[in-house]
Amino acid sequence: MPRWLLPESISDILPSEARRIEELRRRLLDLYRTYGYELVMPPMIEYLDSLLTGSGRDLDLTTFKLIDQLSGRTMGLRADITPQVARIDAHLLDRAGVVRLCYAGHVLHARPAGPLSTREPLQIGAELYGHAGPEADLEVVGMLLQSLRVAGVPRVRIDLGHVGIVRTLIAQLPGVGEDEAFPLLQAKDSPGLARLLSGAPDGPARRAVLALPGLFGAVPSVLAKAKAVLPASAQVTDALAQLERLAAAPQLASGDGLEVGVALDLGDARGYRYHSGAIFAAYVDGLPNAIGRGGRYDNVGAAFGRARPATGFSLELRELAGLLPERPPAPAVRAPWGTDPGLADAVRALRAQGEIVVQVLPGHEHEQQEFECDRELAKQGAAWVVRPLRGDH
Repeated sequence: MPRWLLPESISDILPSEARRIEELRRRLLDLYRTYGYELVMPPMIEYLDSLLTGSGRDLDLTTFKLIDQLSGRTMGLRADITPQVARIDAHLLDRAGVVRLCYAGHVLHARPAGPLSTREPLQIGAELYGHAGPEADLEVVGMLLQSLRVAGVPRVRIDLGHVGIVRTLIAQLPGVGEDEAFPLLQAKDSPGLARLLSGAPDGPARRAVLALPGLFGAVPSVLAKAKAVLPASAQVTDALAQLERLAAAPQLASGDGLEVGVALDLGDARGYRYHSGAIFAAYVDGLPNAIGRGGRYDNVGAAFGRARPATGFSLELRELAGLLPERPPAPAVRAPWGTDPGLADAVRALRAQGEIVVQVLPGHEHEQQEFECDRELAKQGAAWVVRPLRGDH
């Protein structure tokens, strides 16, 4: 095996892609700052018990593990940044009231999320702590959509769900565990779900759970079906009302070049050990998996000493940047190499203005440059001036 062969689902990021990713990262973090979100940078590695707190086995199987040579304790390479941000809010900042935090960084997955997924996603997102009302959910969903607008995505579909609906119904079925039922619901495996519930007593809860895989699609029709087949318990009624308000909110309307479609998926059981309420996923043309996910995860901070209402979202920045069109090479100024103080001053002044200035090293005058040099810095008399690059260069 060649030494330079990278592990499966791991790849280098080359210059043009790296530039697109970095420029988008900067624009998105600047966007989140305009909403009042503060940037945090959690470490790549933590003790495993801290890293998996509040997320349970949802992250356990995707987390790389190793032994710390200093302490002898098991450590993990983060597979998700959100639990780390929850720890920062609850344990380090310890502020009263609303806290808004954002982040961007690589995570590592022991297993890829899908056949074409990288095991080193670049995650960017925002989290809001300290407000239990729907206003927080609306803010983070609106930010997710604004992020896609900034990235130039033309169309997006937002799927809304509510973990509370599934959890309430499963709790009414004795002998049926969440760990068995939720993965079947997530896969919409109706035959498997029927086999699992074959021993459960027949009743409204059992019939409702069996109906959940089919409760997805357009908001009005799914709501009508749900109200007809789901038990009218306080928890289920409240969850449906939350989803109805969220789907109709102006933050989810089309506009500013982004066409938004909203759907419901009441059988979505993603992150059931972690999420506690309304959840959402964003799908765009050209990608089989969700480009962004989020939702409410109240009280995860309790494990760090302070229970807090919490909601947020994250995006896979590398995939999002891959949807951007290939940009032409950036225009640049070609300059000779030399020790003339006037040349050094002219180069420094151009770079201070934001210009790309490529100084050609001796012996490399005829090599192709990474940037598209359409001008040159040339000496005219005693001054150095910028002029169009002559064809013989």
